[in-house]
Amino acid sequence: MFEKLFSLEERVALVTGGSKGIGRMIAEGFLAQGAKVYITARKADQCLAAAEEMSKGGRSCTAIPGDLSTLEGVKALADTIAELEDHLDILVNNAGTIWMAPLDSYPAKGWDKVMDLNVKSPFFLIQALLGHLKAAAKPGQPAKVINITSIDGITVNSVDTFAYQASKAAFAHLTKRLAADLIKHNIVVSALAPGAFASDLNTIARDHGDMVAAAIPAKRVGTTEDMAGTAIYLASRAGDYMVGEAVIIDGGLTAIGRGQG
Repeated sequence: MFEKLFSLEERVALVTGGSKGIGRMIAEGFLAQGAKVYITARKADQCLAAAEEMSKGGRSCTAIPGDLSTLEGVKALADTIAELEDHLDILVNNAGTIWMAPLDSYPAKGWDKVMDLNVKSPFFLIQALLGHLKAAAKPGQPAKVINITSIDGITVNSVDTFAYQASKAAFAHLTKRLAADLIKHNIVVSALAPGAFASDLNTIARDHGDMVAAAIPAKRVGTTEDMAGTAIYLASRAGDYMVGEAVIIDGGLTAIGRGQG
């Protein structure tokens, strides 16, 4: 009963923003559990290099470079997946961006860029890949959509990332709405809400890890194993009953309170 509880063997996964940071952590975890993984990222050289590195040891990781900030880019990615696969078991919507500026000078272009990539693009990618997700879904093995939100969409911080925080709150609510609609098709939608993980998006955790860790009850920033393990849980049989919820993974920061560890 439990031997294959966390197995992803014979499953096809797509991880957006999968060449580095949280996306790569998730891709590496899926590969370790036997999945066939596609990653996409805007910078082609980084995307190709990451896929080559993660394919070592007989694992299957394929790069599909592309820009998901536009609907044209979303369609191009979906079309490429359709050419390569007849179904998609797991979609991880991780690609995202951030814009930091004071309230009195926050630009409309920054707001639009963040909202487009963090909310609009994943919605329309799910729409474009819906046929492939339905093709993968079957009794006893639902297809999975895992949206990467953030604790910044749950609790407020003082950093001037207004659009980012709003976008992650919107994405968390959209996760619930999508879950309600897609569960009837045997497609399970859930989310991961990370706290501090070192990445190009979270440069404070990357460059000042000790300082950030001091404010976290667990006294450390998140690791690849933390992120991969939680994503594997949601993607595998173990997470089939987790519908519409965002799993917070932040070392206790949200539960206990920012700065109260």
